[in-house]
Amino acid sequence: MGQDRTDVEHEPEHGEEGLKANAIGFLDALVIGLNSTSPAYSLAAVLGPIVALVGIYAPGVMLASFVPMLLIAAAFYYLNKVDQDCGTTFSWVTRAMGPWAGWLGGWAIAMTGVLVIGSLADVAVNFGLLALGLDDWAANPWIRQSLTVAVILAMTAICVIGTELSAHLQDVLILAQVFFLLAFAVVAIYRIYAGTSTLEEIEPSLSWLNPFGAGGAALTGGLLLGVFMYWGWESAVNLTEEVENSATAPGKAGIWSTVILLVTYLSVCFAVVGYAGTTFLAENAAEEEAIFAVLAHEVMGGWDWVVLLAVCTSALASTQTTIIPASRTALSMARRHALPHPLAHIHHRFRTPDVSTWWVAGIAIGWYLVVNQISENALLDSLTALSLLIAFYYALTGLACAIYYRRHLTENAHNLLLIGVGPVVGAGLLFWLLVESIGDMSDPENSASGVSWFGLGPPLVIGIAIAVVGVLVMCFWRVRDGRFWQERRGVVDPALVHTRKR
Repeated sequence: MGQDRTDVEHEPEHGEEGLKANAIGFLDALVIGLNSTSPAYSLAAVLGPIVALVGIYAPGVMLASFVPMLLIAAAFYYLNKVDQDCGTTFSWVTRAMGPWAGWLGGWAIAMTGVLVIGSLADVAVNFGLLALGLDDWAANPWIRQSLTVAVILAMTAICVIGTELSAHLQDVLILAQVFFLLAFAVVAIYRIYAGTSTLEEIEPSLSWLNPFGAGGAALTGGLLLGVFMYWGWESAVNLTEEVENSATAPGKAGIWSTVILLVTYLSVCFAVVGYAGTTFLAENAAEEEAIFAVLAHEVMGGWDWVVLLAVCTSALASTQTTIIPASRTALSMARRHALPHPLAHIHHRFRTPDVSTWWVAGIAIGWYLVVNQISENALLDSLTALSLLIAFYYALTGLACAIYYRRHLTENAHNLLLIGVGPVVGAGLLFWLLVESIGDMSDPENSASGVSWFGLGPPLVIGIAIAVVGVLVMCFWRVRDGRFWQERRGVVDPALVHTRKR
């Protein structure tokens, strides 16, 4: 079997230390992948808008959204087998498609963290205060924003102190979150069949799993929201250099994360739609995550704090785990000379990327505070812009997988379907959603604020601005230090899986 590879060792430079190898195991990586998606928060934020689009067929849309995620998760698995680099998409796309595409993929990952960390921490603070009965504090923007900044700093400190501590905290948070969500779903379903729902209950049916039930146009809009629900599972793969059995365990954790998320989302979706009915959910879709606070009281009565804590712990966990992909990607880019080298610094005691982690947190805090001064809707618009970045770097990864293995796709059906066709189909679906997103966001009426920026919707303007800034920074660094752009593309020989020396 021929070989044409350009394996670039990611060993630390002389006098530096690398990330702490074998710091966590498969289950820890799985938990981090799950928490990065923030299941309870994602459900709270997206369920209402999906129901407004497709009605009772919301479970079907969630099922359909799972398909491209699973296909891209497979791409992450096979690419991680040959290159255990914490930069994931950045490193893989660079090897398969060249440094320009790889750099933009890395930039997209880093920017998703900057856009969403502040919002996640804000939700954690808001629902935590509501669960404690401190509604006045939650309504005070100064108190809420101050506590949000404190939460980001605390979660960042935990990320720096050590991957093991991060994993242990995530174990506690996911157990609490899953318990709270299941308790909510079980009570809701029981009350549906007992006939004690306080809203317009509908008896659940398997026909709800039909994603085409509401028509093609509605499905497109629902899929855009569905992709956001699943986003984040790849954090498990960003920890590849710190996970035991790094060639296979992180990729498996990513795949299993998507499967567990599917089961969780479908269970809660059936319970909520069945209990509340489509009219109530559609009418309150604009309330986003606040709708769960209302549903919690309707379903659980005096135990509504259970659901509020579920959303709180979900957002809190995701605040921490969302820092991981951005900081590890910045580390990977810096040690390959694609960003300033200080970002590649590893803490001598904790063996974590302390400089890049604090930089990500600092920029995220700045973004959160500045955008909040514009309006709360501006923060929501920045979150809507996430779908552009997510679809972009996921699709790049799917294409990179097929290109990277291109000489071995016709050797057997396994390679052709799972390494070639699957990731390419996933990438095609995401590129289609990217185009649809751009068309949808171009209309200012579709934004949270409903205002026009330069004749376009604010989310699209934010997405374009991030892309333009990325290209400018890339060109500047290409002139400043061109070493990264000297790397050659390569083709991997699956029989010679490259595992970094520890």
